[in-house]
Amino acid sequence: MNILITGANRGIGLELARLAASRSHTVFATARKPDEATKLKKITPHVLAMEVADEQSIVSLGAALSDGSRFPMLKDNGLDILINNAGVSSTGKRLGELTAPEMARVFMINSIAPLLVTRHCVELLRRGKRKMILHVTSQLGSIANNTGDSSYAYRASKAALNQLNRSLAAELGSQGFTCIAAHPGWVKTDMGGPNAPLTPVQSAAHLLKLAETTESSKNGAFLNYDGAVLPW
Repeated sequence: MNILITGANRGIGLELARLAASRSHTVFATARKPDEATKLKKITPHVLAMEVADEQSIVSLGAALSDGSRFPMLKDNGLDILINNAGVSSTGKRLGELTAPEMARVFMINSIAPLLVTRHCVELLRRGKRKMILHVTSQLGSIANNTGDSSYAYRASKAALNQLNRSLAAELGSQGFTCIAAHPGWVKTDMGGPNAPLTPVQSAAHLLKLAETTESSKNGAFLNYDGAVLPW
């Protein structure tokens, strides 16, 4: 299958790319600075530039992937799986630290960018067989479970991503798409910190399994990495 993974230069994204390639998928991966993505380029030759905070960069990604002379395998068969993995934490955690630019930055990267990537790749996905869109979200985006007193921008941006996924599921489900939002677990990454119980390899294995096997009956679902349904 042809699979696109955003934010694949490190952490969960890098391990998703590594695992997908090991399973004989053709991996297309994005990085902010492809020339510096040495580990990723050892996994796949199809490393493309994308800055998720820049809409024009996302538009350019879609145009590059749709270039049949550059990627004939996509022209012929389309994309089977899109994993919107790129994301960011917020620097201001508490109410007194919040600023409008910081809120806007986090929402752009965590909520708006995945929607725009989907928009500019949807025609390729229509030609694919799997038609799977997986958004890497967070259980911190659950409104029902929110008893925290910090991470306003991050929590709200992931809740927004979950809502956007529901809208995509409603629009695209009748066209054979399956759209899910999946929590990757608490993972030992720059964002998750050293005390997290899961490694990036473990998290990536769960997420890729969800992307490969989740049935259309789960279209629109908010899932834990192990497939359990999470509360909105």
